[in-house]
Amino acid sequence: MNTLAPETLREAVGVFNDAESLESAIDALESAGFDRSELSLLASEHTIERELGHAYERVEQMEDDPDAPRIAYISTESIGDAEGALIGGPLYIGATAAAGAILASGGAIGAAIIAAAMAGGFGAAIGTVLAEFVGRHHAEFLTHQLEHGGLLLWVETRDATHEEKAQRILSEYSAHDVHIHEILA
Repeated sequence: MNTLAPETLREAVGVFNDAESLESAIDALESAGFDRSELSLLASEHTIERELGHAYERVEQMEDDPDAPRIAYISTESIGDAEGALIGGPLYIGATAAAGAILASGGAIGAAIIAAAMAGGFGAAIGTVLAEFVGRHHAEFLTHQLEHGGLLLWVETRDATHEEKAQRILSEYSAHDVHIHEILA
């Protein structure tokens, strides 16, 4: 009988007390050769409760839990890009649709410009509301995790050299409870 032994994954773990230190550490990890796909954060409280069936009091309870739900790291710049797209996309679509409809119906260019400006403004207003939601959601996510002890980061390591490098970088950027753990992959 050919039974495969379960594969293990070794990770560096660290907890940050602020988003700036976390982002700086992630930048340093990427500069040191770690891929963004090797980095993960603790998922939202709602996701944890849904997947595990319970909440957690302190982030330390989740550090070494192989079942802890994770999410990919999304940089502040990426969130800003998403907010910009949410504002600009509806503005562009609304303005283009309004101008096109007026011109297609034989309307004057002046009327098309006015309609495009009005529809674009309406689209931008909708986009602004959506962008505020994205920003607020991200801020609430960070605040909740900080209230429960910090921002938890896992870094997959390939070998002893990467383990040492990851632990050094996490410590240099003010992570606490930095250690290596092993989980079943």
